Amino acid sequence: MTLHTHLFPYLDDNYGVLIHDDVSGETTAIDAGDGAALLAELDKKGWKLTQLWITHHHWDHTDGLMQVKEATGCTVYGPKEQSTPIDGLDVLLVEGDTVSLGEHKANILHTPGHTTDMINFHFADEKIICTGDTLFSLGCGRIFEGNPPMMWESMTKFLGLPRDTQVFGGHEYTLANASFAVTVDPNNEKLAERVKQVEALRAEGKPTVPSMLGEEFDTNPFLRAADPGIRAHLGMESNTDSEVFTEIRKRKDNA
Repeated sequence: MTLHTHLFPYLDDNYGVLIHDDVSGETTAIDAGDGAALLAELDKKGWKLTQLWITHHHWDHTDGLMQVKEATGCTVYGPKEQSTPIDGLDVLLVEGDTVSLGEHKANILHTPGHTTDMINFHFADEKIICTGDTLFSLGCGRIFEGNPPMMWESMTKFLGLPRDTQVFGGHEYTLANASFAVTVDPNNEKLAERVKQVEALRAEGKPTVPSMLGEEFDTNPFLRAADPGIRAHLGMESNTDSEVFTEIRKRKDNA
């Protein structure tokens, strides 16, 4: 049986995700930046929260953690390697660990860069990945605690996953990301078409999350450091992938 996912917005541009297993009745949430919003969505769906999975320590992903834990009695999972302490964690996770939701298992990917404690939750069989603030639709997280080579190494962990994997990133940044992407990948026809799709969705107030990983492979410049067209446009044909990624990230930071 497949898992049921429910995306919901909170704060200015964050997304939370509820993931529910009908067979066991278990439900988990990805991050808890707004406890009241998360609890309201659970009430709407009629789901009981049994687990809470935290991707990293930033306040807009953790501020509601204790409120949710106290209201639901859920078990809270999060990164063992915490660059800033996260109060309320019950189970500490590192890369290679798995967490279970009923009979479904999510693999832990450690993707430092945005923060050094960032982890992602990947349901390989169900082809779902929750990427926190590492991989966004048409973008990647700003590097606050790591460095560009570290972030690039983290991004490469997505490149081996199936194209039909759904990507649940933590923010609605796609329109701004699209505007930047065309400046470094101007001759990409798939990107041009995707920009139109994103503009139409946002004009109707609809989310651009989740995206498909295959779309990101084809159009997200932060996953395309090896692409000859991007390299030629940047004048970096002989540079390493890490160096190309670093230049793209630098340009986005200064955009």
